[in-house]
Amino acid sequence: MKKLLFSLIALTFCAVVSSYAQQKKYAMYAMGFYNLENLFDTCHDEGKRDYDFLPTGSYKWNGLKYSNKLSNMARVLSEMGTDRLPVGCAVIGVSEVENAKVLTDLCAQEPLAKRNMQFVHFEGVDKRGVDCGLLYNPALFSVDTTRTKLYPYIDEDTTFYTRGFLAVHGTIAKEDVCIIVTHLPSRLRPGDAKRVLGAEQITALIEKLRAENPNTKFVVMGDMNDDPTDRSMTKYMRGKENIEEVGKNDLFNPWISDLKKGTGTLLYNGAWNLFDQILVSQNMLDQTKKRDYSSLRYFKHQIFRRDYLFQTEGKYKGNPKRTHAGGQWLNGYADHLPVIMYMLKEVTE
Repeated sequence: MKKLLFSLIALTFCAVVSSYAQQKKYAMYAMGFYNLENLFDTCHDEGKRDYDFLPTGSYKWNGLKYSNKLSNMARVLSEMGTDRLPVGCAVIGVSEVENAKVLTDLCAQEPLAKRNMQFVHFEGVDKRGVDCGLLYNPALFSVDTTRTKLYPYIDEDTTFYTRGFLAVHGTIAKEDVCIIVTHLPSRLRPGDAKRVLGAEQITALIEKLRAENPNTKFVVMGDMNDDPTDRSMTKYMRGKENIEEVGKNDLFNPWISDLKKGTGTLLYNGAWNLFDQILVSQNMLDQTKKRDYSSLRYFKHQIFRRDYLFQTEGKYKGNPKRTHAGGQWLNGYADHLPVIMYMLKEVTE
């Protein structure tokens, strides 16, 4: 049974940034994404291959490890966006979460509970049992439950199932926004055909939803399992590096520039990849170069880094500090770093 947990609370709260030169004020909002790397509970879910994350499994996953994982994830999620906004992110897409229970337990952690963080989740068909979800602060984002749903990943190979595309419609700054959270197929199989297919389906989904409401603003976030320069992202998801290049049917992908500078969100064989990305539609961009934030528009982006997120010694020094590595429980965080995008809107009231 698919489940959707949501909040109907719609409040108005945001940080206000002043621009003294123009005597204008702007509301700032942050959106984030974080791959939580195997946020599993300690119980078996029927029909799912979650056996490694049981007390008898290979990770000896027990109550202590689970509670520490929840605490560690809550620390990161609550600090995301706080470099610019004390209240943190309005929304955070997450991947590799087992079920609604782990998200309930996560939102009950003190740093998230004091913000009344809520979540959206549907049970997917991934055989390993991992899904995508969206955490949100109901003071900043209100969910339109009538339009929010999980769209299936369509593949002619019926033996291969992966996460669907979680499309959450809602309102930020009194504007209609659709946030699509995804976790494209892994690189365990050779080639990129599965990710290309996923990117094509996201593009088609945006076109479908845009036809229903042309004023909708789109945010696509997730673990793409490809770099922003790979063809799945540039050709099939139509991600553009420069704002002025973005057309009506394109998306702006600022992470291309970051990868070219040699930074990323996960390390593999000593080299950075940047699989974790947030892209936005043309109507979330100021293409006039006049700092026009009369509607909700892109401002800045950031790879979230804290010293505690990295290994400080041993074979994996400098890598993101994982929960497990080399057969040992490290009591760490995840193998990916979070990403954040900041939006501005002029305050006129």
